[in-house]
Amino acid sequence: MGALDHVSDLFDCSRGSSKHKKRKQLQTVEIKVKMDCEGCERKVKKSVEGMKGVSQVDVERKANKLTVVGYVDPAKVVARVAYRTGKKAELWPYVPYDVVAHPYAPGVYDKKAPAGYVRNAEDPQVSHLARASSTEVRYTTAFSDENPAACSIM
Repeated sequence: MGALDHVSDLFDCSRGSSKHKKRKQLQTVEIKVKMDCEGCERKVKKSVEGMKGVSQVDVERKANKLTVVGYVDPAKVVARVAYRTGKKAELWPYVPYDVVAHPYAPGVYDKKAPAGYVRNAEDPQVSHLARASSTEVRYTTAFSDENPAACSIM
């Protein structure tokens, strides 16, 4: 059957419309858009609600975050939000605080980030910073004042 498909593809005259069209995958696209009021929130939400492939739209005004779930292309969603609202839109640049090895390193810590988030930066300058191993952490916490089971010899 594979050879027959190959031969039929060679003699196929309809190159523009392929029968084997690749389907987009379900994606969650998170976008950072500055929103000041309920009107801005409504405008941002309406800008993507009518888009083909969108199944769910969530807006978090305090975090300036728009979440779109559906069979969509992230670049097209960002472009549509920017065009329809006239606001600067970019893909969500933040990750949870716990995921980053050095959250206070230059280039990672961002004052404008929502609470509990830092900027997602894979910076080669940050990777050279020291990271404590699990044994070092264990020995350090064994003599810590904050550890109730710490050594009490003093």
